[in-house]
Amino acid sequence: MVEIKNLVKKYGNKYALDDISFTINSGEIVGFLGPNGAGKSTTMNIVTGYLASTSGTVVVDGKDILENALEAKKLIGYLPEQPPLYVDMTVQEYLDFVFELKGCTLNKAKHIDEICTITKITSVRERLIKNLSKGYKQRVGIAQALIGNPPIIIFDEPTVGLDPKQIIEVRNLIRNLGKTHTVILSTHILSEVQSVCNRIVVINNGKIVADEKTENLTKTITENLRYRVKVSGPQREVTQALRTIPGIVNVEALNERDADAFVYIVEGAPNVDIRKKLFRTLAAKDWPMLGLEAVGTDLEDIFIRLTDKTGKKKGE
Repeated sequence: MVEIKNLVKKYGNKYALDDISFTINSGEIVGFLGPNGAGKSTTMNIVTGYLASTSGTVVVDGKDILENALEAKKLIGYLPEQPPLYVDMTVQEYLDFVFELKGCTLNKAKHIDEICTITKITSVRERLIKNLSKGYKQRVGIAQALIGNPPIIIFDEPTVGLDPKQIIEVRNLIRNLGKTHTVILSTHILSEVQSVCNRIVVINNGKIVADEKTENLTKTITENLRYRVKVSGPQREVTQALRTIPGIVNVEALNERDADAFVYIVEGAPNVDIRKKLFRTLAAKDWPMLGLEAVGTDLEDIFIRLTDKTGKKKGE
């Protein structure tokens, strides 16, 4: 478990983090999401003990990251945005070095063999790191984070610069690690957290603006739900009928046609599910509903709407 309480980080009179608090429970895969400059990396650097906070606390499984730094850091494996690789070493030499640096007491040969298998770098163990592809370098970075078998793994932008195949491979690896570790994934890539994480914490301008399970994140948006509806029927009459349905506050007929079907944007009142009423009304009129999809409720739209709501940082 990682407990972050009232965390503040100031540079002069400007706030990189402005009194943020959240808890990550054991076994969760949490996406820490935000635009560039929102405070993601600052938070991760403080959680891992690389950076001191101005005020507030970080407690890792009951150990304060400042007061009991060594014991707390042993519980964390960290892959920063730029993997800390010694490129003139072979992969094997580098992992041996990290093993000794961390003071691991596990069986070294067996432990490193297991990590190389998990990260799929066995075939490149004897190669110089500088001669590896970006994808393999990223895997070596993940491997160093796993040495010592820490219960908490933190990834900061783990797929930046990778090609689509490499991205899928790293995501699958993170998903598998989540079965036996607590994983924190810091990123600004929306599809990353949507495909991997079961909970999302959104930060913007140094403040937490949302903290929800991935599937429940739409509930943090207070604006009315909007739907794109395709209906087979006379446009004017359909528009008038839609406007009479209780709970619908706005109807817009679009200039889109598919044979005798037209497309409409229908907006419901807050906290009102209009879908059943919509279906019944159209069915009673014998106007087939050929399509219905929510508008503005995918993760990208939610992210933009959440971050657009927040103001500037203090001191700006």
